[in-house]
Amino acid sequence: MRLAVISDIHDNLWNLSLALMAVHDCDALICCGDLCSPFVIDELGRFERDIHVVFGNNDADLYRITTRALKYKNCQLHGELFESVFDERRVLVNHFDYLARPMSKSRDYDVVCFGHNHELEISHEGDCLLINPGPIMGAKFSSGRWEDVAATFAIYHTASHSAKAFIIDRVTKSVNEWRS
Repeated sequence: MRLAVISDIHDNLWNLSLALMAVHDCDALICCGDLCSPFVIDELGRFERDIHVVFGNNDADLYRITTRALKYKNCQLHGELFESVFDERRVLVNHFDYLARPMSKSRDYDVVCFGHNHELEISHEGDCLLINPGPIMGAKFSSGRWEDVAATFAIYHTASHSAKAFIIDRVTKSVNEWRS
């Protein structure tokens, strides 16, 4: 099973559209929060398989996000925490890195997905795989100002218990595997 993992969209429909085209053959989509505006749900709704969304700190209009999500039978909103099993892999999703990291140490999960800090990360905490897909937005706030960073996402493979990161090239409108 292949799970697409995205986060921190912040209304960037252009990058989101490119990411969704690249993951169209994945078995499910996990969004780690910060959609921002309700209209982002309509773009996510283009993904034809199950969509699992947790809320982040910039998802302020929860009523309208929830109302729009009701139009898409495959779109499930999970509040701030989502736990599930995919191909016998125990998965936890939360927006906040500072909450997800301690939960990864519990040994209750095989995979913990998170976002919030806009920093791509695929690492391990013991046997637990941590996936921060980085920001679809392609920017982060640090040192009191916005700075451009790579727009990224990840795909997790349950069979191999591994993840790969991908970068969205805004100029060529293409997606390529991330090379660190």
